[in-house]
This record gives sequence, structure tokens and C-alpha cells, in this order.
Amino acid sequence: MAVKSRSLWDKKIFRIALRDAFLKLSPLNQIRNPVMFTVYIASLMTSWLFLRAITGRAEAPPDFILLISLWLWFTLLFANFAEAMAEGRGKAQAQELRKSRHEVTAKKLSKPSRDAKITKVMSEELRIGDFVLVEAGDIIPCDGEIIEGIVSVNESAVTGESAPVIRESGGDRSAVTGGTLVISDWLIMRITADPGHTFLDKMISLVEGAKRQKTPNELALTILLSGLTIVFLLVCSTMVAFSFYSVSANGSGQVISLTVVIALFVCLAPTTIGGLLSAIGIAGMDRMIQANVIAQSGRAVEAAGDIDTLILDKTGTITLGNRQATEFVPAENITVEALADAAQLSSLADETPEGRSIVILAKEKYGLRGRNISSIGATFIPFTAQTRMSGANLPGRQIRKGAAEAIESYINEQGGTFPLYVKSIVDSIASRGGTPLVVAEGNKVLGVICLKDIVKGGIAERFSELRKMGIRTIMVTGDNPKTAAAIAAEARVDDFLANATPENKLVLIRRLQSEGRLVAMTGDGTNDAPALAQADVAVAMNTGTQAAKEAGNLVDLDSNPTKLIEVVEIGKQLLMTRGALTTFSIANDIAKYFAILPAAFASTYPSLNALNIMHLSTERNAILSAVIFNALIIVFLIPLALKGVKYHRVSASKLLRNNVLIYGFGGLVIPFLGIKLIDLVLFSIGLN
Repeated sequence: MAVKSRSLWDKKIFRIALRDAFLKLSPLNQIRNPVMFTVYIASLMTSWLFLRAITGRAEAPPDFILLISLWLWFTLLFANFAEAMAEGRGKAQAQELRKSRHEVTAKKLSKPSRDAKITKVMSEELRIGDFVLVEAGDIIPCDGEIIEGIVSVNESAVTGESAPVIRESGGDRSAVTGGTLVISDWLIMRITADPGHTFLDKMISLVEGAKRQKTPNELALTILLSGLTIVFLLVCSTMVAFSFYSVSANGSGQVISLTVVIALFVCLAPTTIGGLLSAIGIAGMDRMIQANVIAQSGRAVEAAGDIDTLILDKTGTITLGNRQATEFVPAENITVEALADAAQLSSLADETPEGRSIVILAKEKYGLRGRNISSIGATFIPFTAQTRMSGANLPGRQIRKGAAEAIESYINEQGGTFPLYVKSIVDSIASRGGTPLVVAEGNKVLGVICLKDIVKGGIAERFSELRKMGIRTIMVTGDNPKTAAAIAAEARVDDFLANATPENKLVLIRRLQSEGRLVAMTGDGTNDAPALAQADVAVAMNTGTQAAKEAGNLVDLDSNPTKLIEVVEIGKQLLMTRGALTTFSIANDIAKYFAILPAAFASTYPSLNALNIMHLSTERNAILSAVIFNALIIVFLIPLALKGVKYHRVSASKLLRNNVLIYGFGGLVIPFLGIKLIDLVLFSIGLN
């Protein structure tokens, strides 16, 4: 089944995460996070200081050292718990995915032919390049590509959608995924992945986080946080010597204890974001999985949040994908009924949505019933990319239907003339965003069929929202420039590329990247592979060809081209969450200065009491309150790290302003309130 969203505090995940939080106290695990590793060393040191204190070599009261040590260990456990919760959600989802895996018997073929010798083998014995026959009722044994046949497939094991889909050879919907069920007909497929390396296996591995590596942005932030930690470490390491000097110089006061110095260091180091950084990254991948998008790496998720240009196909993305006949426009001296009759006859054997819509329009608007193909003695001419037209030959009649240029050439070959009036009709339909199909009989043009692309409802509003986010949209289409311009205007995209070829797409992406833009695009065909490989964010359709999926760094299991917009939002949410919590973490250090510095040095420098603006009860309680708040704030921020900051489609400048105001200002105010509240609680229970 598809990956489902889970409750944030799922009891089973909570229990496992609680256990894993202790297991993650291993030094080998802690050393991977430089910031929290310093807290780990600090916890060991305070534990050692407590043991010294109870044996009579106390440098501070034993109970005070014990409380500081315990809360430092809690700080580590809470950070481990955040990471374990994020991982636990992924592991639980992976368990659900594993239930959809089936070890099945496959019908291996000696050659890619239905009459070839069949050998039954277990699916785990299949290898890349093997040919397999799959019939109705069979489970597809492994990932592959259809080379013969057309089938109806239930893909609910992968997408969660029970509605069957059509998969066929020779097109952009030829890929099939292991574990899905063939409902009808049969196919011959070529295996494209070894057992254990199927798409479902990759999905499970990514969901579990087993292969999650730190992204470039995450590494850069880790280096920054490590640098800040080193600075605070150097500053705090001089505190004891400075305190000795101050006490001897003033002749009064008390030398600061090592326990207090350690507490000061832990509170000032960026432990909040250091403890949540891993959980934020894992949760970002988790949200992408919940959207039924497989990210080949965390880098792709981050890049999605940075992109500023979206390239989208017209058909199926901006429009519904099936053009519909909306109007018959006759040539001069031709009745619309005669045009409708010829158009319907030429389309009787056309099983495309466009062809069926022509038959239906002629029937509904002009009362022309569909004729029996065998009784009228018609021979149908199929459409080809070379001729760019189709038609029907009947006794005494030759009807053709196709692109204006193709029909004009045909008419000229037949000794006729293509009317200027019809050319004006063609231009008019194209300028309105329609696709003109010209109908001719013999050497005479009868008129034009108007096919209209239906722009998806709400797509213009979504592009408007993207524009507010600073993202430019570009539509690519094989249509002529006039038709492309009309559709682009209706959908309100920022730009378009008409008469697009694979080479054109690649050139467009390279030009945009040379201008410093980060480009995202979708694709499903082999001809999209070069452009997908070039794009910074490439969303390949799961139903697409193997070449397209290998070229993309994201794969959409739902094969929905508009998913690219959702992918961008998830990427931006990840970056926003990391930025917001980093801002909060750095800002809340200020309150800890006002709590710990007066408590540590006021006995030597009484004037520092002026900094005790929170009026904390005692020096010990001030330090302990700061340490407790430093640990508890990680717990309170875990839901935000896992769910992510709520994303709003606004400009980058407004996002930055909101981030600074909410998390920067909040990071300043909340610690003052929190530390004071903890101090009141400590005082009320008699700690002083």
C-alpha cells in the first residue's frame, strides 16, 4: 500500500523512540553530531565531578552538580528522542510497505515471444534483461518495461489508488512495478532491476532513512554550528582562569566552579538546533514520501525548495490532456452538415480521445448517427507522424483529415487549391488556443475542425501563487506558436516554448542555468531523459520509461505532472523549518546570558546584578533554570521539527521577515518567560 501519514505521537513509535533514545547514547552515534558530542563530553565531566563531590572532593555542592549532570543527560536523550521519532515514523511506514511485497512465481521466457519456452522461477531468481510473461491475475514479479502487450494494472500496492491503470508497450507508459497486479490481458516485459534493488526496495530503504546522507546545506549548517560551538568552548575555557584572577585582584568573591562553566557552555552552544537538525532532515524526506514522491537523495528535496523556474508540459499538466472537438467551421460554399458528415466518416476508426470527440460532436450537434463500418465499405487510413493526417476511402469518396500543412500538400498533389479563406480560419482557431484540423474530400477543402485544449481548473491561480513565491513558470509544447501563446495566456504562465523538441528543452534548461537559475521539470518519456538529467530538480513519472526514471532525482508514484508544484512546497517547507529553528536556537541564547553570567560572577562583580532582569531567586536556581530550559525546549520543538513550519505561498523577502519576527523575536522572549517560570517552580519546592 502507499505510505500513509501517521499520528505524531503514535504509541508504538513513541515507545520504540524512547528505547532508541537510550541506545543512541553510544559514543559512536554521538560523535556524528559535533554539537551534541560536546554535550555528551560535558555530561560525562559533570558525572565525574559528582562522583568526586560525594567522595569529599567537591568543587560545588553535590546535589547541585547532580542536578546539572542529570539535565545535561536529559538534553542528550531529548535530542536522541527527536531523531528516533523521525526515524521511527519511517520504519513504521517501511513495515507497511514490506507487507505489499510478494515472493511470486514468474514465467520466464527463453525469448521475447509468447510462443517461447516458459520456465517457472521464483521472482528472486530473475536478473536484469530477463523476459517474463505476465497474464491476467498474475502479480508483476519485478520492475520492468513492457515490450509487447497492453494490460490493465492495479497499482494500489505502490500508489494506494485502487483504480486500475493502462500500461502498454512502445509508449511513455510502459514501465511496470514489481508487486502490482495485472487485472486483464497479458504482457511480455523485460526485467530492469535485480531482486533487492527494485523500486519498492529503494522506497523501503529511503523511508527507513537507511541511506539518508547529510545534504550540502545540512553539512554547511553543521560546520557553522560546529564553529560556533568551538568559539563558545574557547570562551568558556578561559572563564576559570579569569575568575581566579578577578577574585585575587578584587580580594573578594568566589571562584567560578567547573560545573557552572560547563553549564554556561552547554546553554550558549547551539544545542537546540544541533539536537533537532537530523530530525528535521529525516522528517522532510518523510513528508515527500507521504506525497507519494520518492527522492533519490535529500539533496533533491532541498533543491526543490531552492528552485526559481518551473518547466511544465502543456498536455496533461496545464491542460486536461485530451483535446475535444468543439466546432465545425465550413469553407466557402460548403454546408456545415457536409463538413460534419465527412469529419465523422474520417474519424469512425479513430480511437483517440480527439477522434471520438469528433464523432460525438457530429452526432450531438447535427444528428449524424455513427455508421456501421463494415456496411459502408470504408477503408481507413491511419494517422502517421510522416503524413500527419488520417482518413477514409469509401466507394467514390476519398476523405482526409489532418494538420493544415499536410492537407495543403495533399490538395496540391491532387491538383486542387488550398483556399485563403480556410487559411484564415486555421489562423483564427490557432490564435484562440485551439488546434485546427482541416478536412478535405478529393481535391476540395471542406472546412476545419476546432479541437480545444481544456485548461485545468484552478491552474492559473496556482501559477499566480508560484509567481508570488518568486518562481517563474514556463510551458513547453509541441504546438505551433499561436496555439501555444493562447494557452499560455489562458493559463497565465510566464513564458512558453512552442514546437518543442527534446533538443529544444535541453537548450532551454542550459540557458536558464547559465543565467544562474535553478530549474525544475517533469517528464515521462525517453525523449525527456536528457532534459531531466540536466534539470536541478527532475520529477520522473513512475509510469514513464526506465530512461526517464533513471534520469530523474525524484519519482512520482502517482504519475501526476502537477505534483511538481507540491514537491516545491515540501522542499521550501524543509528549508523554512531548518531556518526557523536555527534562528530560534541562536536567539534564545541571549536570555541564558542574562541568567547565568550574573549568577556566575556577581559575587566578584556586584554590578553584574543589574543584568539579573528576570530577578531569579538564587544563583544556583538561575543556572539550573537555564540548563533545564535548554533541555526542555528541545522537547517542545519536536512536533515543529517533525511536522515542519506551515508553508505559505509568499515571496522570499516576506518569508524571511516573518521568520525573523516569529522565530527570532520568539527566540528572544520565550526563554525569558521559560527560565523565570522554572525558577519560580524551583523556589516553590525549596531549592535555593
